[in-house]
Amino acid sequence: MTSNAVLSVRAASKTFGTRKALDGVSVSVGRGEMVALIGPSGSGKSTLLRAMTGLGRIDAGEGTVEAFGEVVQAHGRVSDRVRQVRARIGMIFQQFNLVGRLSLFTNVALGMLGRLGFWRGLFGLWPAAEKTGVMAALVRVGVADYAGQRAATLSGGQQQRAAIARALVQKAEVILADEPVASLDPVSARRVMELLCDLNRDEAISVVVCLHQVDYAMRYCPRVVALKAGKVVYDGPSRGLSHERLVDIYGPEIEEVFWEGGQK
Repeated sequence: MTSNAVLSVRAASKTFGTRKALDGVSVSVGRGEMVALIGPSGSGKSTLLRAMTGLGRIDAGEGTVEAFGEVVQAHGRVSDRVRQVRARIGMIFQQFNLVGRLSLFTNVALGMLGRLGFWRGLFGLWPAAEKTGVMAALVRVGVADYAGQRAATLSGGQQQRAAIARALVQKAEVILADEPVASLDPVSARRVMELLCDLNRDEAISVVVCLHQVDYAMRYCPRVVALKAGKVVYDGPSRGLSHERLVDIYGPEIEEVFWEGGQK
């Protein structure tokens, strides 16, 4: 793993039945990078993200996954230290992964559990300084006015921004976002992508974002990694993604994929 890399996947494969979701994938993410993962449905994007945190186990063999210089998993076995590594990685999911009956404040405060422990979190025994940090994170993502509302009462865009605030409270050094804008309207989607860009630029948080909307990948992410049938078929600057290359990745239906959520 290179000195400035925070994530490194080498020769990773993952098989579901007879289908190879990942087929010898190798990719590294540098400190402070913002990288988009693109590719057709079933190409292995989400599987790769889950492998990076050990939430999805790769096949036995030569494959390895490292984060911050520590082994996450190797040869089909997850490391005993994976919890310590995950504490430094914030996960953002398509369906927000918030507890709908809890307030937005409490949902964001749950990002502290890795530092404060389960029982303090269960009873809401947040230290005063940590409460201030939660409110600062809510302000940072623009939803502080809704801190006392149940998460289920808020819009999808507001909930997704709260999920990002939770990663800030967690003090995540890397954010992995799995289709974070897929269920949002175009305005909310742009706000979420702009927020991820701001955090990448201002806080030097490395961001890997799995995207269905190719135009968002090219607009917001300097680097793109494209998967097709479980293999990396492109890894380079987003400006290098020509129409011909996109057709090779997605097929002639690329016009539908490229402009979904955007405008010509």
